[in-house]
Amino acid sequence: MYIGAVAKQTGLSVKAIRLYEKKGLIQPPARHGRYRVYRAQDVEALKLIVEAKSLGVTLARLKDVIVYHDGELDWQRIGLFLTEVKQSLELEKQALEAKIAQAAQCLQSLHSCPKMLDSAL
Repeated sequence: MYIGAVAKQTGLSVKAIRLYEKKGLIQPPARHGRYRVYRAQDVEALKLIVEAKSLGVTLARLKDVIVYHDGELDWQRIGLFLTEVKQSLELEKQALEAKIAQAAQCLQSLHSCPKMLDSAL
């Protein structure tokens, strides 16, 4: 599949696809004349990059995760990485929930202040 079709399938620009190739996040595709020919596996790797970026993962971090063995993606490694990302997001969620509870407690304290009650009259 040519780069234009890959761009449509992944929602990435042609420039972004070339950048990811240059950074080693996808393997250089085979050539058909002067055209790059991408495999389904390349599309899957690019979709993974899009998803990971939407989760806040940097390209530098992805560089250590997207590894190829004999031309095939190491999906087990990617699965472990995504598990780590999920756990990290869960910890962030818990921290945010604690901050929300703290803000609610501060608001409750503020509403019970005598000055606050006087100004409401």
